[in-house]
Amino acid sequence: MRVVVADDALLLREGLARLLIEAGLDVVGLAADAEQLLTLVEAQQPDVAIVDIRMPPTHTNEGLHAARAIRARWPNVGIIVLSQYLQPSYAFELLEGGTEGIGYLLKDRLSDLDELSSSVRRVAEGGCVLDPTVVARLVDQPRDDDPLHELSQREREVLSLMAEGKSNKAIGETLWITEHTVEKHVNSIFTKLGLHSSPDEHRRVLAVLSYLETR
Repeated sequence: MRVVVADDALLLREGLARLLIEAGLDVVGLAADAEQLLTLVEAQQPDVAIVDIRMPPTHTNEGLHAARAIRARWPNVGIIVLSQYLQPSYAFELLEGGTEGIGYLLKDRLSDLDELSSSVRRVAEGGCVLDPTVVARLVDQPRDDDPLHELSQREREVLSLMAEGKSNKAIGETLWITEHTVEKHVNSIFTKLGLHSSPDEHRRVLAVLSYLETR
């Protein structure tokens, strides 16, 4: 598993690289800004690029723009965007082009080595990983015109875990219900959202985007 890391803070960049190496991943390059990152991705063709949202020169959303450029030029490279602050709007902007091979994590969760390693591997395999804190914020912002209004509380819980990129098995383990029960909830979600006649994986993506679009 080949990974590149982009962050303008030297200590965080080096510390994250050390954590990834400890987790058994191959860190093939480090970048301090978006320009270096794009050059590095072109040269190394990594499995995953881990990118801080705020990088020089303005320290606003250069990393997000770089992530979108990587997705456009090298669609096979998975992307994990890191944020110091909770910004659900950044998550939605990142996912507008699709959820395959995309992750959005808060920096304060990077110390969990198992979670970090799992997130990188899931994104490399084409999965979608959203920080649970971001998902929780999205859930806590109901609207009167919410198209997900028809979903039950349990179905909302299942959908929020789908938005984190969890499989049916993982959702069942989290909610202490059987995988078969999860499948029933997922199918009910598809029906209530009008997602018919498509492969289940594609419908999962559409359901998650519907969920995020209303937040």
